[in-house]
Amino acid sequence: MEKPKLIVIAGPTAVGKTKYAIEYAKKHSGEIVSLDSVQVYKYLNIGSAKPKIEEMQGIRHYMIDEVEPDVNLNVKEFKDMANGHILEILAKGKLPILVGGTGFYIRAVLYDTDFLYEDEEEAKNIRLEIENEIKLKGIDYIYDELKKVDEESTMIIPKENERRVVRALQFYRLHKVPISYHNKFERSKESKYDYEYLVLNMDREKLYNNIDMRVDKMIKDGLLIEVKELIDRGLTKDLNSMNSIGYKELYDFCKKRNKIYDINTLDDESKKELNIIIDLIKMHSRNYAKRQLTWFRAEKNIKWI
Repeated sequence: MEKPKLIVIAGPTAVGKTKYAIEYAKKHSGEIVSLDSVQVYKYLNIGSAKPKIEEMQGIRHYMIDEVEPDVNLNVKEFKDMANGHILEILAKGKLPILVGGTGFYIRAVLYDTDFLYEDEEEAKNIRLEIENEIKLKGIDYIYDELKKVDEESTMIIPKENERRVVRALQFYRLHKVPISYHNKFERSKESKYDYEYLVLNMDREKLYNNIDMRVDKMIKDGLLIEVKELIDRGLTKDLNSMNSIGYKELYDFCKKRNKIYDINTLDDESKKELNIIIDLIKMHSRNYAKRQLTWFRAEKNIKWI
């Protein structure tokens, strides 16, 4: 049986995926499925670089503004939603174009990654247990614990990425199997799609310059106001939506202020504090871009653009 065809357009943050994908969709009668783990949430517009209606140029986009921001959408749910939209597009006789920088989500969709059943209460208790160990003994101790049971994971997960370190150790304690072993097995599976995997890239210095300019534009476009409005909606910093770059760094800054109208209304002390945070967002974005490129280099059958 012939496999359904689709295109993947991936790459690091600020490389120009949205513009490239829209032009591609116009030429090849395609519709776009966003595989961005943040754009799927409603109201997170500026910080996720969500394309505006006019930028879409009439091309139908899916997986944008589909989930309330107080919902912690997991990868399995994300994958199932995306696959549903792919079937919709194929049924119209159009080409599905998957666009995003979240490599793990792309892989989950392409290879229909199997996520082992986890009892929610047990998983939560183990995570809290690990987080408490970090408070008492530090991240170095937990990283060493992970290395004892899953050294392969520590070769690709930096100690600074506490969330992924916790998840890898949690996975082992839940399933008694290293997450690296599980992921290796999943990567050996064949895709149910006949896909072409395009990864956009550019000179590193230019990419970093793009990232810095994008962050500055987000601030100018009202990212602080957006974060404050999300906080006023009752969103907490432990939610997946608010734990993304741009939102997590600004959360505390915005929360302690009653109202934010415009960065120009901030006093000098607040502006100094904000400038430090902006530099941090830029640094975290550049680091994320590096991790994205590392991920894509390890993927199969990709074509660099």
